[in-house]
Amino acid sequence: MAAAFQFDRSIPFSPESATEILRAIPALPGVFALHGPPAPTPAEPYLTRAADLRRRITRILAPPDSSAKGGQPSADGRPAQSKRLNLRTRVARIDFTITGSEFESTLTLYHASAAIFGLAEARRRLRLHTPFFLRFTAGNAFPRVYSTNRLSRRALAHTYGPFPSRAAADRYCDAVLDLFKLRRCTEDLAPYPEHPGCVYQEMNKCLAPCNQACTPQGAADYAAEAAAVEAFFATHGESLLAQLTTDRERASADLDFERAAQLHAHFLRVKSAAALADPLVQPIPQLRAVIVQGAANSLHSDDQPAAIFLLASGCITGPARLSTLGVRAVKDQASVGTSLFAQPLMLQAVPLEAPSNRNAVILSGDATPSVASQSKDPDAFGITDSASNVLPPIPAAASSPTLNPEDRATQLLADLATRDKPHPKSAPPDLATLSDHLSLLRRWYYRPEKQRTGEVFFPKAEGSFPREDATDQPSWPIRRILNAAARISLGGPKPTSESHRDPPPTPVEPVH
Repeated sequence: MAAAFQFDRSIPFSPESATEILRAIPALPGVFALHGPPAPTPAEPYLTRAADLRRRITRILAPPDSSAKGGQPSADGRPAQSKRLNLRTRVARIDFTITGSEFESTLTLYHASAAIFGLAEARRRLRLHTPFFLRFTAGNAFPRVYSTNRLSRRALAHTYGPFPSRAAADRYCDAVLDLFKLRRCTEDLAPYPEHPGCVYQEMNKCLAPCNQACTPQGAADYAAEAAAVEAFFATHGESLLAQLTTDRERASADLDFERAAQLHAHFLRVKSAAALADPLVQPIPQLRAVIVQGAANSLHSDDQPAAIFLLASGCITGPARLSTLGVRAVKDQASVGTSLFAQPLMLQAVPLEAPSNRNAVILSGDATPSVASQSKDPDAFGITDSASNVLPPIPAAASSPTLNPEDRATQLLADLATRDKPHPKSAPPDLATLSDHLSLLRRWYYRPEKQRTGEVFFPKAEGSFPREDATDQPSWPIRRILNAAARISLGGPKPTSESHRDPPPTPVEPVH
């Protein structure tokens, strides 16, 4: 994946025409590489990212005297020296790629570093470290759970994460094990009746397979407990919460309020333990998410797309440009409440009977098209907002065959899932690449919300247990993704003008 990386633009550089060349570089964020002339032993390129490509490259390739203080030679006649890095006489080619967000810049820099210097050097330059996970030893006769930052192909399906740190992984592991009676010892058990056991057996926090699993009943009980722990990790506690809810309602129906209170207290403990794991914590083969970021500036002034990244099986694919034509930014439901007037309009564009007239679409609320004014141009569609302000028509090249933004987003995610796939369906992913992508994901995801740009969306929950086949297309919250793309690309929703209504006049009593 990284070996096939190529920069979007490549410009030859010469000091004689440096002014014209540097003027052609856009003043936008991106990643660039400065290459020296070809030689029998070419030097390594200078590779980095910048918030302003033109300004950063100009500082490196500007004449030395303009970088020194005053630009005047020294007393002995030598040219002025500068402490700034200057590669003006050593650069023959400039490669760069424009990016739209810090997340895209970091991912592009990683791919460029891996393609130029190799994966090991890219990992060192970006200071990537494998995140911590929780591994469930399902292949062991007596499974246990422990935290680790080492990936194994055989244990990927039973490895849950990533976590922000080892302390967070251990905290979640201890909270879950306090709800069950799974062993915490690290030894390779060979049960026998005379085994002395441990302190957890004395506290009734372990089924003690070291001396109790010698009987068929003891082995069956431990296997059932291990299956319950695995279901808890796979469902973020929903498997146990559903069982406790059923038992609590049954106890209430039987008027056994004391047991119902005990079950409710246990329910709260389970819920607090499950809250210690972020929604990102999933089995690695089932780790899926859609990341919405700002896209690089488009050449079309009326097309303001968003950058979509797909996280599948722990590897990041993208970006793909999702057009926001016909989409209006709206507030989240939590900020506007649940009243009827704040909900989106659920209408679909219906073509008119006349073949020469076509419908425009208006997106109200959650980016669902509705019937709007007609367009005079049969080859272009006008977009109309709620105030009947006609926006520029959609260029035919920039719009998809369908006017429905939901169909566009669904098709884009389907194409992104099959394009640039990190690994074949039948082969496991490369563990080094998988570790690097999870490290980049953890670095961005676990930032404070005020410092994390972009938004992330997870598949809709379908049932209590996740699917075993992680290759199936998940069910994405398409409307929420479209709203996030509109908020990032177009900005937040504009405040509506307040309407002041005069109070009804007070009736005047007649004078007798």
